[in-house]
Amino acid sequence: MRVLICDDHTLIRAGLRRLVESFDGIEVVAEAAGADEVVIRAREHGPDVILLDLSMPGRNGFEALTELRRVAPDSAVVIMSMHDDVAHVREALACGASGFVVKEAAPGELEIALRAAQAGRLFLSPQVSASMLAAGAPGLRRTASDPGSLSPRQREILTALGAGRTTKQIAADLGISIKTVETHRARLMEALGCRNAVELLRAAVQWSDRV
Repeated sequence: MRVLICDDHTLIRAGLRRLVESFDGIEVVAEAAGADEVVIRAREHGPDVILLDLSMPGRNGFEALTELRRVAPDSAVVIMSMHDDVAHVREALACGASGFVVKEAAPGELEIALRAAQAGRLFLSPQVSASMLAAGAPGLRRTASDPGSLSPRQREILTALGAGRTTKQIAADLGISIKTVETHRARLMEALGCRNAVELLRAAVQWSDRV
């Protein structure tokens, strides 16, 4: 997967590049510091996915997104934002975004969002999904409200979380990488409609009491 990163802060772009390129099979083909530049880079490189910040000087991310859908229709766009309110999410989706990830998200969420966008699926950070559900947004629902509908591996990790095991300890217990555990945590949050780590832990404890 080829990714274009757009953020007006140099250090944030550098950190995102390192993170994104740590994901298997994903490379960053270009960076942009603003709306005008991201449109130019999208035309030049034709990335699979564009990771776009909403808050930028000059033209904002919404304006950039609208133009990107016109000049680079084959490139999916995942929005990054410090805002998680329903109005921002709705506008982003209306402008053609394939995902919305809050900047406080776990690294695993970003990887899931990028892969979902490339596959033509929508991904929203768990707290964003919860806000949309609470607001009665159409077309959004939890993929699983009952932990019993999770995969065996997800239930295994949920049980370990409920027992107080850390991500590092779970990785060692199961013989998998910390990154894999983080990815499972992100998927669990989405599946259970948890807005943050505290809610995930609460769900994990409740699940552990049942098994």
